[in-house]
Amino acid sequence: MKGAGTMPRSELTRVSHVGELPGVGAIIEKLDALTPDCHQPAKMAHQMESVGIAKCSRDTLSMVLLGLLAGLFIGLGAVFCTLVTTDISPGFGLGKLLGGLAFCLGLVLVVVAGAELFTGNCLLVAPRMSSRIDWSQLLRNWGIVYFSNLAGSVLLVALVFYAQSWQLSAYGVGANSLMIANAKVNLAFAPALFRGILCNALVCLAVWLCFAARSVPGKILAIIFPITAFVACGFEHSIANMFFIPMGMAVATQAEVVQAAGVTAAQLTNLNLLGFVHNLVPVTIGNIIGGSSVGAVYWLALLRKERIPQAELQRAWTPDAKATALVSVLARARDDTAFLAQLSDNPGKALAGYDLTQEEKAALAGGDINWMESRVGTLDEPLRTWFTSRLSQEKW
Repeated sequence: MKGAGTMPRSELTRVSHVGELPGVGAIIEKLDALTPDCHQPAKMAHQMESVGIAKCSRDTLSMVLLGLLAGLFIGLGAVFCTLVTTDISPGFGLGKLLGGLAFCLGLVLVVVAGAELFTGNCLLVAPRMSSRIDWSQLLRNWGIVYFSNLAGSVLLVALVFYAQSWQLSAYGVGANSLMIANAKVNLAFAPALFRGILCNALVCLAVWLCFAARSVPGKILAIIFPITAFVACGFEHSIANMFFIPMGMAVATQAEVVQAAGVTAAQLTNLNLLGFVHNLVPVTIGNIIGGSSVGAVYWLALLRKERIPQAELQRAWTPDAKATALVSVLARARDDTAFLAQLSDNPGKALAGYDLTQEEKAALAGGDINWMESRVGTLDEPLRTWFTSRLSQEKW
């Protein structure tokens, strides 16, 4: 047999199906990663699901820290947007376009540097619809991340305020911050709701497009157009507003800023904590609807036929606690590569937390495909490849 490094891709694919070469699935994945083409939608849908599972598996401290970072990152995009749109004169549309391009900094930092952003996490509805996470996991993630984003945003407000960057352009930057915030707190419930829906549909489409990218430049390009569009169109982003509105409240205490903005105290009556909440409530609801709709539509289009039979199978096992544990192990092995590696290296440790029979443990340890499929139905390709590899080895 030829070495794996010299075999044509078609030959590698063939042997992976018949189990002639252990670990060939990993080789094919590496070959895929070298191709310049973007991932196809079906692959993107699986990535969306796997990323969602990983997000919900994080410990609380990690989730809080990454949530704080996301609040800071989106706030930095808002700072940049405010500066760029101060005293801008190319015209309404072009000015909005430039502000939108500047705001893209926020999501670029979130996606490339890594952070937990509430609006992007609305895509967690996909693994929820697949029953890969439960409602408590989803709501835990949303709750922790949302309030961590708020804390990060408010922290940045304090940093920017005391840095006095709002004094730039003869208090013009502060005046722009003030007017942006005042417009948001005076927005009625229905427009805020629908602008929130449209905003997060675009944000989650940007995140969705990032799943297609194979490189950092590809991810940045995927982000630019949807995010620029939502900012330019004046749609409402709850996490961005966690910076914009408190920043406006902070600079409203400065007489020079109010004077530069050319407004009176009477025109700022809603720029307070109550006005902040009145904006966040409809915008957050709208963001959940818009972002969740993106995840749900792609799940229905690309994962429904694959996941519904699996969900029905899992429900069929529900009366038997041990069978449920077996299905749980297989589901985790399919999505969690670290667990799969541990299952290979140290099955006793990997399976310690599962209530399995000795027969089930032996089947998992020996890679007994026929026994496994007689209990849970046909396994999907990643697991079949792994079990084939296990059978080709003479030891566990």
